[in-house]
Amino acid sequence: MKQIEVVAAIIVKDGKVFATQRGYGEFKHWWEFPGGKMEKGESPQEALVREIHEELDAEIAVGQLLETVEWDYPAFHLTMHCFICALLSEAVHLNEHEASAWLDAPNLRSVRWLPADEGIISLLEDLLI
Repeated sequence: MKQIEVVAAIIVKDGKVFATQRGYGEFKHWWEFPGGKMEKGESPQEALVREIHEELDAEIAVGQLLETVEWDYPAFHLTMHCFICALLSEAVHLNEHEASAWLDAPNLRSVRWLPADEGIISLLEDLLI
């Protein structure tokens, strides 16, 4: 089975987490934490800074690793390293996503998460409370 390794930014601010809605592909309209594939030679933190700059025109500070999610999709196995992050500026621009939202703990389950991303919702509910 094909293996894909990605990073995800769990951007937290004022008791809320930043979520994005995919604007492309098989999972179009599903929600996820922004991030993407690591490139050869990149650390997870370097990949996350690059991906957030590409996807959101934003700069972040990468904090601690929250969780590494292992998930089997039908066509591949995903390893997703999820880091707690903070925005270094207020402005974000959606270059790849069709929508975004800041979700507090009671509203985390109000969107349709990608299966791998859904794996950390319980952790986030505890973290945001």
